[in-house]
Amino acid sequence: MMNRLKDATSPYLLQHADNPVEWFEWGEDAFAEAARRNVPLLISVGYSACHWCHVMAHESFEDEGTAALMNEHFVNVKVDREERPDVDAVYMAATQAMTGQGGWPMTVFATPEGHPFYTGTYFPRPQFQRLLAGVSNAWNGDREAVLEQSSKIVEALNERSALPSGPLPTPDTLARAVQSLSRSFDQVRGGFGGAPKFPPSMALEFLLRYGAAAEPRTGAEGGEPEDRREPGAGAGAEAGTPTATAMAGRTLEAMARGGIYDQLGGGFARYSVDADWVVPHFEKMLYDNALLLRVYAHWWRLTGSALGRRVALETADWLLAEMRTPEGGFASALDADSEGVEGKFYAWTPEEIHEVLGEEDGAWAVALYEVTGTFEHGTSVLQLLSDPDDAERSARVRAELLAARAHRVRPGRDDKVVAAWNGLAIAALAETGALFDRPDLVEAARAAAVLLDGSHMDGDRLLRTSRDGRAGANAGVLEDYADLAEGLLTLYGVTGEVRWFHRAGALLETVLDRFADGSGGFFDTADDAERLFQRPQDPTDNATPSGQFAAAGALLSYAALTGSARHREAAEAALGTVTVLADKHARFAGWGLAVAQAAVSGPVEAAIVGPLDDPATSALHRTALLSPAPGLVVALGEPGSAGVPLLEGRGLLDGAPAAYVCRGFTCRMPVTTPAGLRAELAS
Repeated sequence: MMNRLKDATSPYLLQHADNPVEWFEWGEDAFAEAARRNVPLLISVGYSACHWCHVMAHESFEDEGTAALMNEHFVNVKVDREERPDVDAVYMAATQAMTGQGGWPMTVFATPEGHPFYTGTYFPRPQFQRLLAGVSNAWNGDREAVLEQSSKIVEALNERSALPSGPLPTPDTLARAVQSLSRSFDQVRGGFGGAPKFPPSMALEFLLRYGAAAEPRTGAEGGEPEDRREPGAGAGAEAGTPTATAMAGRTLEAMARGGIYDQLGGGFARYSVDADWVVPHFEKMLYDNALLLRVYAHWWRLTGSALGRRVALETADWLLAEMRTPEGGFASALDADSEGVEGKFYAWTPEEIHEVLGEEDGAWAVALYEVTGTFEHGTSVLQLLSDPDDAERSARVRAELLAARAHRVRPGRDDKVVAAWNGLAIAALAETGALFDRPDLVEAARAAAVLLDGSHMDGDRLLRTSRDGRAGANAGVLEDYADLAEGLLTLYGVTGEVRWFHRAGALLETVLDRFADGSGGFFDTADDAERLFQRPQDPTDNATPSGQFAAAGALLSYAALTGSARHREAAEAALGTVTVLADKHARFAGWGLAVAQAAVSGPVEAAIVGPLDDPATSALHRTALLSPAPGLVVALGEPGSAGVPLLEGRGLLDGAPAAYVCRGFTCRMPVTTPAGLRAELAS
């Protein structure tokens, strides 16, 4: 049997390379073989950290009898949804339309042209075997009905109209979005809605930006902010409506103290299966942790929260320790399972803790971490519901438990590097490093940018993935261009290295030239990408910012640094969808709302001019970065430096480094002291 997956760059595909199933990778070879044999395609879509993908693999794809049925009656295609989000998107739309729900593993039966006619998700082996036989019988016995069904599905999906757009969001639009979020806010446990609960990273970023605009603060650099409350949620606020900052803070604290956060090693799991953030689905994704790292750092910046600072730094340290690849990028995910058991690496019994710590410290740790049988088989996921009364003892106990846990069998790691998610990590690490004076974090962001700028660029086009420094063949999608541009613009603002500003500009040119839909929005694939039965376009957020909202954010920042009306207008047009979603679906437009808040606020532009090795320049630069002004962009350069329009014509003031605060390229008088700059930014 030919092993067609042995050279794949996807660890998920490599997990299936030795199955008795004769898998193909997605591509023309599979379509041609299905046409030659006159059999349907069986398309199985999943990802390496997916628990139920592993279950179906063990039950069915490793089973000789099931594999024989698959090989006899179908051409079998294995797809890593993280490598091919476009393929995943079109078949997920079909699955949700046909079954009313979706998920992974996703199982799709399609014509040799790739048109779906039957879909589902996980199937236990007996049911899956019956399904294989039934689909084969229908294909051979009633082909006309199958093809008619396929044609109707494709036609219905292509007739779906794009989400309507509206005008640029206004302050009132943003206030209504806060009210919308407050209606589903869990005031006791944080978060929105009930179980399962996913980290609402993008909505939290919006709420922090809204809070900063509603009640400007001194910022963390000015010392611990005083405990004040926002003057209502904005225009039209209802009595008793929780404020934006309060909703964000309650959620961030609840997640950080619950089991969804790894209290020993740092980093967040994918989601909580309960409403109290206690028991997670244990897989850890790069994108979640990059987004949450940035939000926790911004929470500290806005409020001075000590918990925000601790969690941000622990999450950053976890990223460097667990997710960094030898080439300098960041791996995609850690599995939920180890030794075939979900959560085994992370859960503890009281007896295990006593064995590591002894009776006295063990009893103290069992109480501290709520080891009361919250998980399966008498084990518990560790929580930290309040700060310990003995910080030194807590640190020692944590270190001993972490060292003991290191001897357990670790979850598997998907070490492919995804451009979009690395862009999110670059932005988060660069900002966190600057805010907390951690140059190692900035250097990690820079190293990831160097890898992406080298291995992932094919001329002026971006490739989505790499592994071991070798780029995959899959073209970048909209989120790859937009999130990487966001990361590089942030890295430029932190380091002053102009190469990242220029690379971001080139990526955004491709966004405007290749992804625009002609109506102000963006498709998720380029105009010269592989043609699927539908060109995917989804402006709403999911686990990550939508490509459209991410593009709007990067375009807005680039416009603020360049004065480009073209980029500003494109950003504003892409935000029209936010106006439609704000009232009833704000949770699915969090990043768009955050970008809209930046647009409404300016965003503020800070140009810092001075010798980069001058402490006075560094002090002004740090002051700018510590401002919570929504969407603030920072330009940093030597006097007379060229390449970034916001710096042009801005020089020293009486021989001293100077800071210029602007909106729309209209600048106030320059200042030379951090106190003066703080006052300008606050105004």
